Amino acid sequence: MTKNTTQWYASWFDTPYYHILYKDRDHEEAQVFMDNLTNYLNLPEHGKILDLACGKGRHSLYLSSLGYDVTGVDLSENSIAYAKQFEKDNLHFEVHDMCKPYDKKFDAVFNLFTSFGYFKNEADNLRTIEAIHADLNEYGFGVIDFMNIDFVLNNLVPEDIKTVEGIDFHQKRYVKDGYLYKDISFKDKGETFSYQERVKAFTLKDFEQLFEQAGVYLLDIFGDYKLNKFHKNTSERLIMVFK
Repeated sequence: MTKNTTQWYASWFDTPYYHILYKDRDHEEAQVFMDNLTNYLNLPEHGKILDLACGKGRHSLYLSSLGYDVTGVDLSENSIAYAKQFEKDNLHFEVHDMCKPYDKKFDAVFNLFTSFGYFKNEADNLRTIEAIHADLNEYGFGVIDFMNIDFVLNNLVPEDIKTVEGIDFHQKRYVKDGYLYKDISFKDKGETFSYQERVKAFTLKDFEQLFEQAGVYLLDIFGDYKLNKFHKNTSERLIMVFK
């Protein structure tokens, strides 16, 4: 039996296999990033942060430990159900579509770890930036942490196998029609599964055009989680601060 899905971000994220494949993500690096980012933004003590597309809440949980009032939202019901076990007075999770305003005002809205550009309808990319802008208070900052597509393409590994918890994940990566694809196939418990990740290959210039359309102002750009300067060909990340 083979299970396939094309609406990948609405279903792949809801499978346990997504979290198995990416279980080795660096939590220490994520915490350093949050320390650096919140210090740079000089957010108010107990400031309100919206973690947009929060997944299982690793960034939200750490931000709340720093004293911020954090709301984590994600389209994945399973991820939010998992994250809710960590809720406390200054940490809450909710299922929410990020291309719609949350209808509360925040000191910062964070969209982290390339959680953007998934949409089948490209107009939703602009709607998401407009929604972020709508959720910022007068002094608030929006932050999008995206892959640096130039670096990714220069270092693309077309095919590999990653073994996690005894499962061999076969991964194929390629670019087609302005999107970066990753085809993922594997077998577990006698079943064959295949999923596809699809992310718009946005460049800095593409984001600048979206920001202009959304009426937001790009304030700063960084190239890694230590907030070093962005370099088009060598920076691993494209981290944009706007309001």
